[in-house]
Amino acid sequence: MFGKGLKSLCAIGLFSLLTAASASANNAKTLSIVDDRGATIDVPANPKRIASISYFATDVAFALGIKPVATTYMAAGREPDFLLGLTKQIKQIGQRAKPNLELLSEAKPDIIIAMRRYTIGNAEQLQKIAPYVAYNMELLSESDREISQLAQVLGKPERGTELNAAFRQHLAEYSAKAPKDVHPRFQIMWAGDTPWSFHTENTTASIVAALGGDNIAGPMRQGGPFGVELSLETMLEKDPEVIFVYDSGPDRPHENNPIWQQLSAVKSGRVFYVGDHWVEANGPIAREIVLREAAHYLYPETFPKVDVKAEAAKLIPADIR
Repeated sequence: MFGKGLKSLCAIGLFSLLTAASASANNAKTLSIVDDRGATIDVPANPKRIASISYFATDVAFALGIKPVATTYMAAGREPDFLLGLTKQIKQIGQRAKPNLELLSEAKPDIIIAMRRYTIGNAEQLQKIAPYVAYNMELLSESDREISQLAQVLGKPERGTELNAAFRQHLAEYSAKAPKDVHPRFQIMWAGDTPWSFHTENTTASIVAALGGDNIAGPMRQGGPFGVELSLETMLEKDPEVIFVYDSGPDRPHENNPIWQQLSAVKSGRVFYVGDHWVEANGPIAREIVLREAAHYLYPETFPKVDVKAEAAKLIPADIR
């Protein structure tokens, strides 16, 4: 009798300890992480109010079934298809390169996830609003880590691991299916009189190269930037067969240069003005759609045309749409 009572008391005591530990872990913990500035930041575990400076955190949050409270935009009034236009339901806090800190503060975020190069100058002001985490969001080699760490911060590390594994599998499958004897010369660029073009390590260029494309901008220099200015004269010399242009609006000065019409890609109608997911491709939704679109644009006879919204709907849970 005494033995049974002691066992019951021990079981109750153990249950109480485990319950208390679980409650403590769920309610009071913070995580200490190191971001791409090399800064160590204490962030709340499972934050509920996420602000995204760039579309990256919005992309990751949507894939995890979470809706941020604030986001920047690429172009005012343009709600990106790869996020199903859901950004119109979120507080807009300005263009990604110049977020409005007053509007950001009004959103009362628990955490701010930002693009490093656009926010490092006002990091101190951001940190006063909420814990501020900065990622480079530039290279495919950084994408898995950025997604994995943010998924951990948002309380869904297993889903982050699943998203990374699925993309690597899809990249391998598409690469294996791509024609092996064709290597289209390609260029990924911003519009401009002297277009800014992206080296192969940049996320979108890495994906296109993995499919067999030959990037005319070539690889990065050791310690150098992820892109380079290529004049129209240089473009003509290298003569890309496929050109992807980041479309920031109706201003397309490169088209006014007579050299533009001499390029093989222009002559064959293989210039593609791509969406915002190409500009910010490090998130799990964006990079999956870039992979499918790039495969079609390089090899239209092998890969089907892509419905961006349909592909996005496969990755964004129905309960936040």
